[in-house]
Amino acid sequence: MAVFRIFFGVMMFLSMFRFWANGWIEKLYIAPKFHFSYYGFDWVQPLGVYTYFLFILCGISALAIAVGFKYRWAVLVFFLSFTYIELIDKTTYLNHYYFISVLSFLLFFLPANRYFSWDAKQKKMDSFYVPQWTVDSIKMLISLVYFYAGLAKLNSDWLVKAMPLKIWLPSKYDIPLIGNLMGQEWVHYAFSWGGLGYDLLIPFLLLYKRTRWIGFILVVVFHVLTRVLFPIGIFPFIMIVSAFIFFDAKIHRKILAFISKVCLLESKIFKISKTAVGNKIKANTTFVIKPLNAYVVAGFILIQLLFPWRYLLYPNELFWTEEGYRFSWRVMLMEKAGYAQFTVKDGITGKKFAVNNSDFLTSFQEKQMSVQPDFILEYAHYLGEYFTAQGHQNLEVYVESYIALNGRLSQPYIDPKVNLLAEEDSFLPKSFLLPFNDTIKGL
Repeated sequence: MAVFRIFFGVMMFLSMFRFWANGWIEKLYIAPKFHFSYYGFDWVQPLGVYTYFLFILCGISALAIAVGFKYRWAVLVFFLSFTYIELIDKTTYLNHYYFISVLSFLLFFLPANRYFSWDAKQKKMDSFYVPQWTVDSIKMLISLVYFYAGLAKLNSDWLVKAMPLKIWLPSKYDIPLIGNLMGQEWVHYAFSWGGLGYDLLIPFLLLYKRTRWIGFILVVVFHVLTRVLFPIGIFPFIMIVSAFIFFDAKIHRKILAFISKVCLLESKIFKISKTAVGNKIKANTTFVIKPLNAYVVAGFILIQLLFPWRYLLYPNELFWTEEGYRFSWRVMLMEKAGYAQFTVKDGITGKKFAVNNSDFLTSFQEKQMSVQPDFILEYAHYLGEYFTAQGHQNLEVYVESYIALNGRLSQPYIDPKVNLLAEEDSFLPKSFLLPFNDTIKGL
C-alpha cells in the first residue's frame, strides 16, 4: 500500500507538470471560446487563467500523497481538483483520466499512509499490516479495467476486420525496427487478437503467484509498445507501476529500501528511514478500519462492476450512437471521421446561413464534436444562444452530418430535418440519430 501510494503520487505530479510544460493548460482549458460539458455537470465552469492554480493545487496534493503528508486531505484535494479539471470539457475525455479519478476516490478510504509516511512518523501509527481487502480493492479495480477492456474487444470489427488497427498501424511506418511491419495485414490481426488475449488474461496472470513475473513482463512489453505506437501520455507507465500491487511484501520492502536511500527521504527534511521504521514496529502491530469505509468501498466496486453494462439499456448500435460508451473501459475500439455543417434558420422568414465551426471551436473540439451526438446537440444549443444574443429571432438550428466508422463508407448521422433547438439532452435514446446501415456483432 505504501509503495502504491508513492508511485501514484509521483506519477500524478509528473502528469500535472507534463500538462504545464507542453502548454496544454492554455490550449485545452483557457484558449477555447466554448467548452463541452458533461450532462448534469454544466455547473462546472472553466476558470480562465485560474486554471493554472488548479493544476498547481493538484500537483502539490499529488506530492503530499506520495510523501504521506496529511494523506486524507491530500487525496481529497487531488480527487476534487483533478476531477474538476476533467469535467471542464468532455472533449479531453480519456479512459485513463477516468481511471485516475476513480482510483483517487478509492484511495481516500484506504489506509495507504499507515506505513513509510510523514503521517505515520508524526503520529506514531506505523503498521506492517492492513486489512487484506484494502489491498484487494486496488487489485480488483485494476483487474476490472483490464478485463472489461478485453470483453469490449469481443466484437466483429476488432476480431474479424482488425479494425481500427488496420487504419492506425500503417501510419507508424517510420518507427525504428518495427515500422516496416506495420503495413502487414497479419500484424494487424496479431495485434488485435493479442490485445484481446492480453486484456482478458493479464489479471489472472498477475493474481496467480507462479505466473506473476510472466504477467509483469507482459505488462511492461505491452504498455511500452502501446506508448511507442500511440500518443497516450503517461498512462502506460501508470499501469506498469500499478502492477506492483500484485506482488508480495518482500518486493515492496526492497523498493522502499531503495526509495529511502536514493530519494532523500532519510534526509533532514523528511527523516523517513525504511530501516528505522521497520525496527520500531512490533511484528503484530495492526489496527482496525472503520466498517463504514469497507461498506463504501464494497459499494464503489459494485458500481464499477455494473456501470459499464448500462449500454445494454439502449436499443441501437453502441459504436454508432455512443450511448453508454464512456466510463466503460472501452479502449481504442473506434476510428470515427465526421463532417457536420450547421445551418441557422429563421423559422418565420425562412432566411438561413451556414456556420463556420472554426469561428467557435478549436480544431480538436470540432473533430470530437462532429462524431458524437451529445456534442452536436450541445453545440447546436450554444449556436442558438449565441445568435439570439446577436439579435436574431425565431431561430432553428439544423445540421448536415456524415460519419465514417471503422473504415466504412460515410453515412448520414443526424436527421437534417430535425430542429436541434427543440431537442433536449437526457439519458434517453436520441431520436434524431439516423439508423446505422450495418451490424457489429459482439459485446
